[in-house]
Amino acid sequence: MTSRQRLMFANGIVLGLFAIPSFFMDIRAIFFGAGPLVTALRGEPSSGIGFLEAHGLAAIFALWFLYVGRTQAPPARAWHFTGAAVHTLLGASNIALWHFFIFMDMLALGYVSTAVHIAFAVLQFVVGMRATSHRAAADALRN
Repeated sequence: MTSRQRLMFANGIVLGLFAIPSFFMDIRAIFFGAGPLVTALRGEPSSGIGFLEAHGLAAIFALWFLYVGRTQAPPARAWHFTGAAVHTLLGASNIALWHFFIFMDMLALGYVSTAVHIAFAVLQFVVGMRATSHRAAADALRN
């Protein structure tokens, strides 16, 4: 397994460890009125749509990152930039909506998840920039 594959695979594992349990906690709060998210919904279950969408999409990306980390040697540059974009969006959302972590008394989760998003955003971007594109590799082989 190449270092680029390991990065994609680790990205999938870590993102999945945050996203999948969160997705099921969202379902629990929205549809069954139970769990810690109920407080944030303030009696309006439909206000949880953003949580459900964000965590569901993060879980889907996590599965794709796991797949790419296992099957593509080395992963295409686009996958690294996709990883960077996903984590930039999620990390920036955490920062922009930081008051949510304060309101829910979940500052530790906020610090850890935001730091992880920033770390993977930077790592994936740097690796994507250093990776040779398929076109450049093909041109080098022709010359």
